[in-house]
Amino acid sequence: MNDIHLPSTQTRWPSVFRRLGASYKPRYNAGPTQLLPIILSSSPQGISTFFWGTSPEWSKNKTPSEKVINVRAENLKDKPAFRRAITKHGALFLPTVFTRGKSRKKTTIPYRFVLADKEPFAIAGLWEEFEDENGEAVHTFMMFTVPANSLVSLVHDRMPAILERDREEQWLAADLAESALSQALTPYSSALMNMYTVSPRINALQNDFPSLVIPAPPADQHGNLTLFD
Repeated sequence: MNDIHLPSTQTRWPSVFRRLGASYKPRYNAGPTQLLPIILSSSPQGISTFFWGTSPEWSKNKTPSEKVINVRAENLKDKPAFRRAITKHGALFLPTVFTRGKSRKKTTIPYRFVLADKEPFAIAGLWEEFEDENGEAVHTFMMFTVPANSLVSLVHDRMPAILERDREEQWLAADLAESALSQALTPYSSALMNMYTVSPRINALQNDFPSLVIPAPPADQHGNLTLFD
């Protein structure tokens, strides 16, 4: 489960989000293969809408896909191509919460994670451009993930690579030395985060409405209350 909530208002990047104009609408249950707003290193004062996720490199027909939506930060050590890509293809994804699911028996209980100050945060990512079968340019992005901190690990073993605020501009400017990359892509402090359960209706990506981000008792897909263990 990799659901994201894109805010209705932006307090940290107002000038950037104003560029989206009246067409911008908040998302309460965004997910892979959807067009979502990101900030590119090549145009940090603007905002672009790219597809989240792509096909593997070896795929003959590259398309937006759920198959490659995340990149493990640990891969930077072993794959120089990723390190080089950051210098020209770095991106920031700007949600206010992310969701992870905890499997219990035959159901998945969704947990939402937010910053304690409830502000939007920036997830480090990469974008790419390729041509589809018709020769049309397609733009996609992937997000970096890191090992879960002590809070997220109660639910899942991975979490998005949330950047410290003083690292955000450096990421877009590709102004991080290789040694600093590993420091930037580390688990965000659990002391600065909160989590809560939400409605299992969020497990269906076609559901996208405000009540999905409201805390709700743990329940299965049928609405039967269950317990966290």
